[in-house]
Amino acid sequence: MLHKQIKEGIKIAMLAKDTVRLTVLRGLLTAFTNELVATKRKPQEELSDEEIITVIRRAVKQRKDSIDQFRKGGREELASAEELELKILETFLPRMMGREDVKKKVVEMKEKLGIADKSKIGQLIGATMKELNGTADGADVKEAAESLF
Repeated sequence: MLHKQIKEGIKIAMLAKDTVRLTVLRGLLTAFTNELVATKRKPQEELSDEEIITVIRRAVKQRKDSIDQFRKGGREELASAEELELKILETFLPRMMGREDVKKKVVEMKEKLGIADKSKIGQLIGATMKELNGTADGADVKEAAESLF
């Protein structure tokens, strides 16, 4: 399970004195506990791998947003720190589909749903995201869908 793997990662990071990895992994464990409490479970319980992936994806999205904001604000050093954390988080996520594969899937879904105009782009994006079940970045799906119209 990912939960145990992350706990082991904390021990390894402590021994290696890798402060960035240690901070990220401790933050994940805190996020797991918060998720358990939010779903009215005991903090000692463990999340399923699917729930852990959801929490990690949320953390990845937060890091990406932070990087974008720091770059807009001219704070490159903070953006670099967030990128290091992002790389660590992404090691726990399953491989994402490439842009070309995503585009093929969007075209396939467009034909399947019979969508002909841009007014139904939201339905196309939603259906594609549901079909891909978290194996593609939402921004890539949106970009591919917009490029078809």
